[in-house]
Amino acid sequence: MQYKRSSELFAAAEIVIPGGVNSPVRAFKAVGGTPIFVKSAKGAYLYDEDGNKLIDYINSWGPMILGHAYEPVITAITERAKKGTSFGMPTELETKIAALAISMVPNIDKIRFVNSGTEACMSAIRLARGFTKRDKIIKFAGCYHGHSDSFLIQAGSGAITFGSPNSPGVTEGTAKDTLLANYNDLENVKSLFEANKNQIAAIIVEPVAGNMGCIPPLNGFLEGLRTLCSDNNSLLIFDEVMTGFRLAKGGVQELYNINADIVCFGKVIGGGLPVGAFAARNEIMNFLAPLGPVYQAGTLSGNPLAMEAGLTMLQALNSDNEVFKRLADKTEYLHLGIEKVLNKNNVDFTINRVGSMISVHFDKNPVIDFTTAKNGDNETFKKFFHGLLNEGIYIAPSAYESWFITDALTYKDLDFTINAIDKVSQKF
Repeated sequence: MQYKRSSELFAAAEIVIPGGVNSPVRAFKAVGGTPIFVKSAKGAYLYDEDGNKLIDYINSWGPMILGHAYEPVITAITERAKKGTSFGMPTELETKIAALAISMVPNIDKIRFVNSGTEACMSAIRLARGFTKRDKIIKFAGCYHGHSDSFLIQAGSGAITFGSPNSPGVTEGTAKDTLLANYNDLENVKSLFEANKNQIAAIIVEPVAGNMGCIPPLNGFLEGLRTLCSDNNSLLIFDEVMTGFRLAKGGVQELYNINADIVCFGKVIGGGLPVGAFAARNEIMNFLAPLGPVYQAGTLSGNPLAMEAGLTMLQALNSDNEVFKRLADKTEYLHLGIEKVLNKNNVDFTINRVGSMISVHFDKNPVIDFTTAKNGDNETFKKFFHGLLNEGIYIAPSAYESWFITDALTYKDLDFTINAIDKVSQKF
């Protein structure tokens, strides 16, 4: 495939945008080459500025669970835009989507909408600290909760990809209140509680990790976190920015039957527009201003276009009792197909999958945490990425990202992908 126009656009972008991209993971620094500039998308496909058609496995990093340019969402946004795009005042839409989200997700009474997953997680931490009157939090190496200062301590995905998991600009004072644990290592978390008695406000965790590739929780891990938080009067925060409304209607809380104290959302809940949210039971959410002392605000929070897109998306998911099964079935089909061809071609690999999230790690050993995720063969991944791109398949330009399956993918698309992986992996 030719990418002359994308190369020209990237050169122009580099002059006026740092690195030529508005989010580092979009760059091809980790894999080499030039980022692809998208012109349009529909269903399971991207169409770039050079006229190439690509099967899409990132789907805007998760939101496009029903496919690009999903007609009910596009229609809803178009009609809403005619009535005005922002007011800075309450709308009935906000109440409608809030009520629907609460009805779909277990263990939450109130929800507040913000503009991004980063903002949701940042606000959840502030709320947890205010509610518990404690300062320290526990996060896990390789989990990414946005670029707020508290979270850029051994963060995942983009931070790993660029080799700088601890970002300059994060002060020592902020860093000292963030305790770092190993994902899927309950004993490590216990030791942090023992060493910081009555100081830990919350644990924040991706309950199914997606920012060091897809990594499921080991049996008992989430249950253990729940017990530790309950025993130590700390809050358990599930960062479900990726998993919320994707792995089940009620997200990971429903999937694994474990209650978090605060849940953060993004991606799917916005229907493709910039939205985040955080939710909890009444006693916690009532600590937020204007009811309580914990301040959080945003001029564009509850933006009517975003609320309309999110409401339409959640209504579609809520009314389709088979959608999550279809997604899981397609992901399993892809998993088994990739497994078959990589085994045939004697490639060392591990595939992790939960619901409609999947990742291929080029290491034969289990991938269960940040350390094991880093053991993958990145040179093989680069060949894999560019080989698939040449076959008309787009995956994330990073070995540390989950693939997101959309319901718009057909089994013909999946077979095409499996055959392409067979062809590419024969050249490793």
